Amino acid sequence: MTLIMSKGRDIKPHIGIFGRRNKGKSSFINVLVGQEVSIVSEQAGTTTDPVRKSIEIFGIGPVIMVDTAGIDDTGELGEKRIKKTLQILNTIDCAVLIIAENQFGPYEVQLISEFTQHEVPFIIVHNKSDLQPLTADKREEIAYYANCDILDFSARTPKNLEAVIASLKKAIPESSYVSRSLLGDIISERDYVVLVTPIDSEAPEGRMILPEQMAIRDVLDNHAICIVVRETELEHFLKTSGIRPGLVVTDSQAFGVVKHIVPEDIPLTSFSIVFSRMKGDFDAYIKGAEKISKLQDGDKVMIMESCTHHVSCEDIGRTKLPAWLEKFTNKKLNFTIISGMTDVPENLNDYALMIQCGGCMFTRKQILNRLKPFTDNEVSITNYGMAIAYMNGIFTRALQPFFQKSMPNEHK
Repeated sequence: MTLIMSKGRDIKPHIGIFGRRNKGKSSFINVLVGQEVSIVSEQAGTTTDPVRKSIEIFGIGPVIMVDTAGIDDTGELGEKRIKKTLQILNTIDCAVLIIAENQFGPYEVQLISEFTQHEVPFIIVHNKSDLQPLTADKREEIAYYANCDILDFSARTPKNLEAVIASLKKAIPESSYVSRSLLGDIISERDYVVLVTPIDSEAPEGRMILPEQMAIRDVLDNHAICIVVRETELEHFLKTSGIRPGLVVTDSQAFGVVKHIVPEDIPLTSFSIVFSRMKGDFDAYIKGAEKISKLQDGDKVMIMESCTHHVSCEDIGRTKLPAWLEKFTNKKLNFTIISGMTDVPENLNDYALMIQCGGCMFTRKQILNRLKPFTDNEVSITNYGMAIAYMNGIFTRALQPFFQKSMPNEHK
């Protein structure tokens, strides 16, 4: 089993700051935030690896600001920094291209091309305009390559900061601000919603994990009634309370137990499946689950985690899921585990299947960008919850709450 790890990400909107070295990217961030959060120096190349800051911008709200290395960096190390800078485009919702001194050329054109390719909206800020304003000819040249707002600005005398913030706010996709409801379209007011939350060595001490917290809040936001139980108390609750739930949502790894306790006529799904609809490619996940029955000896399977965490013998992605897959298929499989936003390996065509976690720690765009290399290479993809439901013989049942039409035939 191969394990590749990386730090997780925040789910607030991500804004990336791009441009050449020593054009004032870090100064721009400091002015935007109203405090010194990025190092400013006259020496070109002060910012090396991308630096993320969780901040509040007046007029926009909480965001993750990403300060990147100069796109014109040089040398072998510089090439690596540029590569990391461009990789950030897979994780951001909006970009700011900083230019200065009326310099606009191949570096900026390349960045604009990358923004367009990655479908990243952007604005262009001509910094240091107190020393040299943007000329009309240069503005016209830039407009030929970029259909976006182009603003004069000075980090030293930021008189038009409000205009920059307004332009930035307009450029950030509305979907980055709006949180989609997890359950709002499958539950009704005053429904009883039962959340089944096993407590094992993977459960954090003294608190609920993020998917459970978000589900509780979403139930309350939709004016339904939330009931939280462990799988060991679920049967007692259903038999003695006299309550008929409108929906039961369980941790996916408890499907094997919960499916026997919850009556067939009560809708049942899992946290991971709920998040897969909110954050991932729901239809592709459904189709990809069928690949599990077609796996052969020696096939390579990639398991994608969103976050890094302490690993125990009960770890779902690294221990339980591989064991369940080999038991279900009766095949010897090769697993690669990737955690966080680590680069995926080359030669994805070598993989028969990729299984993505629910993605609660990532934005929808980040998850979709993680999936794209696999779908581009026609590698089947599915989701933790769907894979576990499939192997437990309740694939159709676990998806039924989301559909009124007929579901795919149950696997045999």
